Amino acid sequence: MFASRPKRLPVLRATTAPRAVALRRAACLAAAGCLLVSGCSSGDDEAASATSPSASATETSATGTSATGTSAVEGTQDLPARLTPVVESTMTDLVIPGTVVLVRTPDSEWFEAFGTRVVGTDEPVTVDDHFRVGSNTKTMTGTVLLQLVQEGEVALEDPVSKYRPDIPNGDNITIAQILDMTSGLYNYSELPEFNARLDNDPGYVWEPAELLELGLAEPPYFPPGEGFHYSNTNYVLAGLIIEEVTGQDYITAVRQRIFDPLELADTSIPPQDVATLPDPHPNGYQFGTNVSTLDSARLPDDQIAAARAGELLPNDVTTASPSWTWAAGAAISTAEDLATYVEALVAATPPLLDDALQQQRLDSLVARNPDDPQSPRYGLALASFGPMIGHDGTTPGYQTFMGYDPERDITLVVLCNLTDGPEGTGGSANQIAKNIIAELYPS
Repeated sequence: MFASRPKRLPVLRATTAPRAVALRRAACLAAAGCLLVSGCSSGDDEAASATSPSASATETSATGTSATGTSAVEGTQDLPARLTPVVESTMTDLVIPGTVVLVRTPDSEWFEAFGTRVVGTDEPVTVDDHFRVGSNTKTMTGTVLLQLVQEGEVALEDPVSKYRPDIPNGDNITIAQILDMTSGLYNYSELPEFNARLDNDPGYVWEPAELLELGLAEPPYFPPGEGFHYSNTNYVLAGLIIEEVTGQDYITAVRQRIFDPLELADTSIPPQDVATLPDPHPNGYQFGTNVSTLDSARLPDDQIAAARAGELLPNDVTTASPSWTWAAGAAISTAEDLATYVEALVAATPPLLDDALQQQRLDSLVARNPDDPQSPRYGLALASFGPMIGHDGTTPGYQTFMGYDPERDITLVVLCNLTDGPEGTGGSANQIAKNIIAELYPS
């Protein structure tokens, strides 16, 4: 069993009281039923491809390099005073019902909950609430596959055809290429008909083999290794390879190799047929539908105005089946567990990989926009956002960010129960994280 990371004291603030954000105005209108057509986003969190910002996430594109300063703030005892207005103003701008924020520095921790679990009520979000964490799951899937590399069961240079002979051109696609999104495999969650199925039948339970088949039926974006495109298909394939190599089901492998050793008691991946979250948890909300957000997550101007006025409420998509995300985005966690996890993921405290493979993973982070060396970087199931290394995740109703700065020993986790604001700014938690990073790292 790994040793737990020591907690830093003092905890500067931890409240469960709801904040005065825009949804308070919306609360009195809930009975009017001013909801959009029920739906959920299914785009993905791509760092460099300009497709949908919905689905298992717009993740790596959202926080980007907005804060590239080289020095953190002097002292941290004023974090609540400095960061609370940042969080509250962003929640108001994006009409976010509820948020949990955790910031750890070398000498303190600020951990606070804001807003409501349920639109139209004053039921407060708490720091112990569970959220779907979307594509943060990819780092877990990638870590297990890298552990198998470490154990000699798999090699990064292996062709995927060694484990799945049914993959078209699988002799030329490597394990490394599915982890760093350079395989070229088509992202099934960009298919219009797939998104329409999510909108029209949100309770449908998808099987991993079915998801893989959808992606493989489409032509690849480019030859293996000749481009970058964020694709959930890569990580469904990775999960199936984990099952092939270990002889275990994917959920058991992740639990035994990551959740149990790190003592992440509040982190789980549910079975495919389970659409509920552990208690306590907030409801999850989203503006628009899967199909509408394929082109843009931004609502029409009149709907943006109505949402800001509290006259148009987001869809409650809490119980939409997350089965379509599987090894690409189905995990559920809390802010404290994610903080522990991202520190182990990046700082190797405690280690998930040996020193050499951990360094290889960190070295794999490269800018994915060749025209912008300061663009977000992606590597072996890992992303970077300015000084922070980690990932983010979007799944219908929830958007999350986790990052760790290994140079200054600063951890940031943001959890939101809204996929994105009505203007489609790239993810609710991503926007809060971006604004916090700008405050912590003044240019």
